Amino acid sequence: MNRKQLSFALMLSMMPLASMAHTPLCSCYDNGDGTVLCEGGFSDGSSAAGVELAVVDADGNKLLDGAMNEDSEFEFDKPAGDYKVQFNAGPGHLVEISSEDITE
Repeated sequence: MNRKQLSFALMLSMMPLASMAHTPLCSCYDNGDGTVLCEGGFSDGSSAAGVELAVVDADGNKLLDGAMNEDSEFEFDKPAGDYKVQFNAGPGHLVEISSEDITE
């Protein structure tokens, strides 16, 4: 195997690592006072500040939207009924959390 082939093989073997290095993470918690706090980030430790977050009802209608603050947090008033939190870090990087999974 010549140097060019070896370099190409090495580059190909590292591609799966690069695609997994920036996995979005988001967790939401019911504060018990009528509000919900969501915290976000990435698997490589980078901040989620500015990442879009939306809350949608069971029919997919947007109830509210905003962005993670400088501490990678987003707090909102808990809606009535079933809803989902959508942490949208870009194409292929959407994390959805159902209201039934948000506990105190």
